[in-house]
Amino acid sequence: MPDEEQLLDDETPEEHARAAQRFAQSLETKTDAVMQPPAQWQGLFRKRHPLVVVYTGNGKGKTTSALGVTMRAWGRGWKICWLQFIKSKTSHYGETRAAEAMGIEMIPLGDGFTWLSKDIDKDIALAHECWALAKEKIYSEQFDLVVLDEITYPITYGWLDVDEVIEVLRDRPANIHVVMTGRDAHPRLVEFADLVTEMTEIKHPFQSGIKAQPGIDF
Repeated sequence: MPDEEQLLDDETPEEHARAAQRFAQSLETKTDAVMQPPAQWQGLFRKRHPLVVVYTGNGKGKTTSALGVTMRAWGRGWKICWLQFIKSKTSHYGETRAAEAMGIEMIPLGDGFTWLSKDIDKDIALAHECWALAKEKIYSEQFDLVVLDEITYPITYGWLDVDEVIEVLRDRPANIHVVMTGRDAHPRLVEFADLVTEMTEIKHPFQSGIKAQPGIDF
């Protein structure tokens, strides 16, 4: 009798056995450092339908949810790339350190919180730079999952054309999942995406004077 994962993945027991053997062999070839398999995803489990996922809303958990998907994808042997539109190039948060240890490409190309910026022109230029790199990564066919962290902000501010973003998503190579995060997702982005989750703030420690903490928030 197939177990739950076999039913979800729609694989035969023989295919699962072969997949487990390939995964075990890949672990044997790793060095002491925890590195993501360098080769393109070889199909440990078939992808049914590559998705465009949007995590939006005013509540905490948007980037955190994308990180959860990333861990699950990494566990399946996927090749993953993150582009961070707001986080500063000099940032070295917990997720950055984890990505380095796991062999995941994570590229911060922003300049911090844009609503505090004193040089909007610079922020616009950085957003265009990050978007150009995002398109390059998506079209490269080297990744199974591309995360566009906090991309909704430059779209909302009008720095990036939502029609162009949707066009790239629509024309992306097959078998590439894309996850996007950030508040106030554009209605057209919401309409286009396969999965949209809105984080709703019910309670936040900041309301009690508790500041962001490493390991929980960054």
